[in-house]
Amino acid sequence: MANKIVAQKIGPCLWFGGNAEKAVQFYTGVFKNSKTGRVTHYGKSDDEHSLPEGTVLTMEFELDGQPFLALNAGPVFTFNEAVSFVVYCDDQEELDYYWEKLSAGGDEKAQICGWLKDQFGLSWQIVPRALADLMGGPKADKVMAAVMKMKKLDIKALEEAAAR
Repeated sequence: MANKIVAQKIGPCLWFGGNAEKAVQFYTGVFKNSKTGRVTHYGKSDDEHSLPEGTVLTMEFELDGQPFLALNAGPVFTFNEAVSFVVYCDDQEELDYYWEKLSAGGDEKAQICGWLKDQFGLSWQIVPRALADLMGGPKADKVMAAVMKMKKLDIKALEEAAAR
């Protein structure tokens, strides 16, 4: 039995259509400081909404210190852009890494302004940690104009826009 991940008071629960285990394996493979925790399984049930007995019901996991719960609950609900996770990156190398890993197999049309949608339909924002400072500076309009032209954000180009 995997270790229990002690969750903070509030944490995200992600609803998957039956591929929660695959998603957790993917996410914990992308984020270096990750682990999985407790796993529960469906029991025998006559409920038409239950997945087959033995299928993963929930999986606790942690990505870089942030606890999550994955729920396998069938295809009733899907992710949309109203909720996204932001990955703050210290440099272009880190930004490129997360962009490449999380966008692999995802929706290429959803890649805009540092946003991407991964292979499970979950939206992510891959942004430089310095973006808030650049957007709050005197050249915020130029920085925003540069962001709007990009798919994956380019830190050097954003800094150049802020310097113009």
